[in-house]
Amino acid sequence: MVSVAGLLTLVVAAVASLFMAWAIGAGSSGSTPFAPAVGANAISVMRAGFFVGILGFAGAVLQGANVSEAVGKQLILGATLTPVAATAALLTAAGLVAFGVFTGYPIATAFTVTGAVVGTGLALGGEPAWAKYQQIVTLWVLVPFVGGFIAYVTARLLRDWADEAVAVPLLAGLVGALLANVKFVLLGPPGVGWSAARTIAASIGPLSDLVARVAVTLALGALTTAVVHYDVSRDEDAAQRHFLLALGALVAFSAGGSQVGLAVGPLLPLIGDDVPLVYVLVGGGIGLLAGSWTGAPRMIKALAQDYSSLGPRRSIAALIPSFAIAQTAVFFGIPVSFNEIIVSAIVGSGLAAGGRAGISRRKMGFTVLAWIGSLAISLVFGYGVYFALELAGLH
Repeated sequence: MVSVAGLLTLVVAAVASLFMAWAIGAGSSGSTPFAPAVGANAISVMRAGFFVGILGFAGAVLQGANVSEAVGKQLILGATLTPVAATAALLTAAGLVAFGVFTGYPIATAFTVTGAVVGTGLALGGEPAWAKYQQIVTLWVLVPFVGGFIAYVTARLLRDWADEAVAVPLLAGLVGALLANVKFVLLGPPGVGWSAARTIAASIGPLSDLVARVAVTLALGALTTAVVHYDVSRDEDAAQRHFLLALGALVAFSAGGSQVGLAVGPLLPLIGDDVPLVYVLVGGGIGLLAGSWTGAPRMIKALAQDYSSLGPRRSIAALIPSFAIAQTAVFFGIPVSFNEIIVSAIVGSGLAAGGRAGISRRKMGFTVLAWIGSLAISLVFGYGVYFALELAGLH
C-alpha cells in the first residue's frame, strides 16, 4: 500500500516533471523548428505551433527512451535515485528553469537537468559515471564546432559554390539518406528500434544485411533527390519553402525525441518498473505538446522575424545539422541542449554570409557562460537540496 508521504512525493515529482516538459515545448525546441518556414511565409504561426506540438509528441513517444534511460539511470553509479532524491533533482531543475522563464536568463535545460541529477546522486552517496560523462562532454564540446562547420559549408554551397537547382535536391537526398537510418520503436521487434533501411533490408533475402542497408539508404536518398528536383524544376522559391517545411517537421520530431528525457528521465527511478516506459513518454509528450500549443506561437512569431533576415538558404543550412545532431544524441542516449545545437548552426550559417560582422562576440560569450553556469549551479543546488532534505529526515 502506498503511504501518504510516498504519494505526495510522486505527485510533487510528476508536477515538476510536467512543468519541465511544458517549458521545453514552449522554449527553443518548440519555437525553433518551424520559425524559418514562418519567416518564409510557408506556414502561419498558429499552424506552425499546432504541428510542432504534434510532431514533438510523436518524437517523444517514438524516440524518447534512450535519453530518458540515460538521464534516469546512467548518470550515477553504485546508487539508485530514491523517490526523495529524484524529487529533489526535478525540483532543482524545474526551479532553475522557472527562474530562467520568468527572468529572461538563458538557463539551458539539458545542462540544468544533468547537473541536478548528478548533484543529487552524489549527495545520495553514488559514484560519478565517468564513462557516460565523457560521452556527454564530448558531444557538448563538439556540437558548436561540428554544427557550425556543417552549417557554414551548407550555406556556402547554396550561396557561392553550386546552383541552387542542383544543391537543394542533393541536400534533400542527404537528409533522406539520414532519415532512412533513423530508428523508430514501431519498426523493430518489441522493445527494439529499427530504421527504415534495416526494416526493408531484413525483407531482402539474398543480400547481406550491410549491403542491403546501404542499397536501401542510397535508394531512399535518390528518391528524395528526385522528388525535390521535380519540385525545384516547377518553382524554385516554392521548393525552398517546401524544403523548409520538411526540415522543420524533422527537427520538431527530433527535438521531441532528444528533449523529453530531460523532463521524464528523473522520474524513472521513482516509479521503477511499475509503469511501462511508453506511458511515461506519453505523459512527457503531452507536456511538450501543451508547451508548444500555449507558449511556442509567441516565440515562433518573434523568431520568424530573425529567420526572415537570415533568408531561406541560411535557414536550410542551420536546420540540416540541427536534425543530424539531435538524432545523434537520440541514438547514443546523450542529453543535449537544443539551444546549443540551434545557436551553433545559426552562427555557422551567419559566418558564411558575412564573416563576423553579424555575430556578436559578447552575446556568444554570455551564452556560453550561461550554459556552463547552468550546469555548475544545478549541480551545487541538487547536492544542497538533497542534503537539506536528508538533514530534515526526508530521505
